[in-house]
Amino acid sequence: MHLPAASADAPPERVHVGRVTALAVIAALGGFLFGYDSSVINGANKAIYERFDVTAGLFQGFVVSVALLGSAVGAFVGGRLAQRYGRKRVMLIAAVLFLIAGLGSAFPITIWDFMAWRIVGGFAIGLAAIVSPMYIAEIAPAHMRGRLSSLFQFAIVIGIFATQVINQIILNSAGGSASNDLGPLQAWQWMFVLMVVPATIYFLLAFTLPESPRYLVSIDASDRAKRVLESIFIEPVEAKLTAIRESIDTEAKPTLADLRAKGSFFLPIVWIGLALAVFQQFVGINAVFYYSNLIWESVGYPPSEAFTTSTIISMVNVVFTVVAILLVDRIGRKPLLLVGSVGMAVSLAVIAWVFVMAPQSANGTPDLSSTQGYVAVVALCGFVAFFAATWGPIVWVLLSEMFPNSIRAAAMSITVMANWIANFIVSELFPELVGISLGLAYGLFTLFAVLSFFFVWKWVTETRGTELEEMDELEGIELDDDASVPA
Repeated sequence: MHLPAASADAPPERVHVGRVTALAVIAALGGFLFGYDSSVINGANKAIYERFDVTAGLFQGFVVSVALLGSAVGAFVGGRLAQRYGRKRVMLIAAVLFLIAGLGSAFPITIWDFMAWRIVGGFAIGLAAIVSPMYIAEIAPAHMRGRLSSLFQFAIVIGIFATQVINQIILNSAGGSASNDLGPLQAWQWMFVLMVVPATIYFLLAFTLPESPRYLVSIDASDRAKRVLESIFIEPVEAKLTAIRESIDTEAKPTLADLRAKGSFFLPIVWIGLALAVFQQFVGINAVFYYSNLIWESVGYPPSEAFTTSTIISMVNVVFTVVAILLVDRIGRKPLLLVGSVGMAVSLAVIAWVFVMAPQSANGTPDLSSTQGYVAVVALCGFVAFFAATWGPIVWVLLSEMFPNSIRAAAMSITVMANWIANFIVSELFPELVGISLGLAYGLFTLFAVLSFFFVWKWVTETRGTELEEMDELEGIELDDDASVPA
């Protein structure tokens, strides 16, 4: 599938690069908190299980994954909140909720209120997952949109990496156990308390952001929208403002009903977004970041080495997300996804093979030799590298740009909600799968990586260089009638 020549081959627009990059970086800080809040449990889960005597495998998985239910709800309502109150206000709400969730999770009375605070943090993650990519896509020039939108995923992986580093420093300071006292608090409590710092920074910086010009036009504030556009683009912005106004004038307020199609529950483009969102999780990436410490300990690594291995994997995640930022606007979205699917499938197959071939210890977990352990770590790093360079950021880029203006908020809500539900399913079932066989767990992830290749090959349209107002033409979408699936 090819882009319209006018969009793909047009010379880049002249923009104030520093200005638009700064706006995107501030908006992407929601991704940092997304990464921090979602992965902080990796360092604290064992101590929390001990503190509240959580022993059942399914319940342990639920304690870890319950935040994802909040994320699904936050994603579901996030689009409508952003449409009604503006992108900036929703970012501010998310920052406050991150701060509250960090403090509440650090000082729980029972396991039940701990989970309630995790749901609050998850709700904030869901809001951030909707509004940050949406805002970046709406202020970014077409030729820079892929790179700037990828900053959201980059912020997520920086948040995950920062959590690993902070947790390891806290763990080492507490004598190697998250249950040990460290000053007035136990080590695991500090892991949550420190989230207050980035949440406060995000709140303060979000105040400095201008509102999205597309939202401003939608509320008849075209003069303000023009000023925002003039702060980004060097050339006159009247034509761009007119295109936004015409796009918005022809649409009704988006609702879930707008996503329906004759003869199908959803428009084909929505099904494509849903599948991308689900595949991103079903390859098992968050099983790595939520449970990596426990996995490595279960196959014989001492706790300190398990934490170090997890930190190395997080570093790989950061480095290869930079690769995605450098390539997304040069190579395009679809080729990167295809390469990522192949690389992930091969890496996951190797991991599954190692765990299947290793002899079983007395407690039923693989007893890896030093060579097998080395191969498993290298293969897992390879999996994370391919994911970080492709499916991690590219799916967020596509979900923020692939839908026409008329359905973007509603479509992003439903697709990002599906992403979090898929994340919840993987996180909830992974401990049980591990109890059966680590080889089985990674074998299933391998299968979904293979399926993702054929899905992208058949259904995904390249969107590189296309203006947001042109997405309906690119995708061949007729919103008032049956839509045809892009070929």
